[in-house]
Amino acid sequence: MFTTNRVLRFAGVAASVTLVTALAACSGAPASSSSAPGSASAPASSAAAALTDIAVWDPYPQHDANSDWAKYVQSCAPAGTTVKRTSSATSDLLNSLTTAVKEDNAPDVVMLDNPAVPDAASAGLLAPATDVGMDTAGFDANLAGPGTVDGVTYGVPIGANTLGLYYNADILKKAGVDPASITSWDGLNAALAKVTAAGSKGITFAGIAGEEGVFQFEPWFWGAGANFKDPGSAEAVAAGELVSNWIAKGYAPKSAITDNQSASWDLFLTGKYAFAENGSWFAKAATQQKFKAVMIPIPSKAGGAAGVPTGGEFVLAPIHKANAAAHYAAAKQIIDCLVSKDNQVKTADQLGYFAAKKDLRQAQIASDPMWKPWAAAIESAQGRTTDLGPAYTQTSAAISTALQASLNASGDAAAIKKAFAQAAVDAKG
Repeated sequence: MFTTNRVLRFAGVAASVTLVTALAACSGAPASSSSAPGSASAPASSAAAALTDIAVWDPYPQHDANSDWAKYVQSCAPAGTTVKRTSSATSDLLNSLTTAVKEDNAPDVVMLDNPAVPDAASAGLLAPATDVGMDTAGFDANLAGPGTVDGVTYGVPIGANTLGLYYNADILKKAGVDPASITSWDGLNAALAKVTAAGSKGITFAGIAGEEGVFQFEPWFWGAGANFKDPGSAEAVAAGELVSNWIAKGYAPKSAITDNQSASWDLFLTGKYAFAENGSWFAKAATQQKFKAVMIPIPSKAGGAAGVPTGGEFVLAPIHKANAAAHYAAAKQIIDCLVSKDNQVKTADQLGYFAAKKDLRQAQIASDPMWKPWAAAIESAQGRTTDLGPAYTQTSAAISTALQASLNASGDAAAIKKAFAQAAVDAKG
């Protein structure tokens, strides 16, 4: 997930959220000059009480307290302070943040999957970047887009990732499949027919309910020519039929209906599957297998590369009322540490992400050949919330329901068409 989806990538990971309150005396912050939904502040006071503990929430429960990531985040603590990190799955994070802001004990910094940012901003949970003093310049427009809502910028990407199509070169060679032929749906389906006829398995993907499954479905959805403004279109139905038919023909495992991205990747790592739709965050793991795993762009229906979604999280400062100036000052220091010019690549490398600034990303890619196939994909990736903003959440939920119905329909064209027709209704509310 996603983001990212990394949050979305790890939907299904159980984690409890501990609300960490900053150990600071209450005092006011200067009145904000912004009229954004999240710019409320307490009455001005003469001084702000400095924080000793800085609370940071992230969506990476797979990185425990002894992980390199945890140590890296803690190293960002300014002198005289300690970073208190809390991690939870994306499905819990936004709800927990809503409660925390309401009770005025939100963390100083939160990392949210990019499609959740418009929702959080519209709900008044986030401080505008100008209130925090955050540097928002220089980030790629396609990656930074979700951080700006109604003309107000709230945060910046901590890094970025996207999706590609991995293949097992050994299986393709054995089946007589030329990877260069896989440039359209017809080419991919022909390859799937050959590898399964030769005794191998076909393709793994994550069709799990929720944003993680939608994230993986979007390249096929966009690759058919569909768009979020009309989720019931013939093009959307075609995308649903594609993945549903994979299950009907035995090209994809039935577990795809409930597999998340980690589970579908694990299936690919068995060496039995020819293809895996999955993320750039597995690029390093792909180089470490006994078989040769190669990434190519996900093909569109008519030919050429399909549009792929931007994944990754945004780093943001939640709203505070009591002692807001101190909380925002602490947030700025942590955010600067994570995404400054000097540290952005280090942060991205910790997560298996790309830097979100082109010049830094180019240096990152040049330093490690494993990233080279991904360069064009990340630069042309599409923001999930670009067209709909906060309305994306409802549309995504509607598409998720249609996708689940389609996968369970196992190639039943009438059922798939009905499912996406209902998605068009559900998306409008």
